[in-house]
This record gives sequence, structure tokens and C-alpha cells, in this order.
Amino acid sequence: MTALSRLEDHDPKENTMRANDRTGIKRRLAQLHKQLAALGPIMRGSVVVIGTRNKQPYFSLNHNGKTRLIYLGQQRLQQARECSQNHQKLKNIVDEMTKLNMLLLKKDW
Repeated sequence: MTALSRLEDHDPKENTMRANDRTGIKRRLAQLHKQLAALGPIMRGSVVVIGTRNKQPYFSLNHNGKTRLIYLGQQRLQQARECSQNHQKLKNIVDEMTKLNMLLLKKDW
């Protein structure tokens, strides 16, 4: 059971929480910081395949309401996928960090 799940199950009427919950939250935040530092290149967008007969990979990005496409070819396909996956990991890490920091702020730790 993670510190986050223990705290989500916490009774809000109870004003005091155990010190090890606070320590667990801070430990998890430190782990998340390390994960952020380990992320490689990041790009918002996704890899798409366009074409009916001759399917070709493109990188798609919506910027200012317009979709931008970059032709990838096979040589850049894996790099583009990794960048897009890293962006998703970044969003997940930031979401979890936000929840943990909100708990710390709420409890005035």
C-alpha cells in the first residue's frame, strides 16, 4: 500500500496523522523527482500512420488550433515514440506529485 493510497483512505475528521505517513509522502516525492530527472527527450504529440496503401508514420501535434504533421520515416519512428511516451510519463508524475504536495499542504507539514 503506498503512502498516497493510505492518505486517500484517511478520515478527514481526524486532525492528526502519523509521522510515518509524512515520511512516506516525502520519500515518494523524492522518488518522483528522480524519475523526472531520468526522463529523456520529451515531445507533446503522438505518432500516427497515414495512408491507405502506402502507410507512413508521422508525428502529429496540435498547436494553436492547427494540426502539424512531421514525416518520420522508419529511421525516426522509435525516437518519436519514446519522446511521446516520456511526455505521458511526465504528466503522470506531475499529477502524482501534485496530489502528494496537496496532502502535505493540507496537513500543514
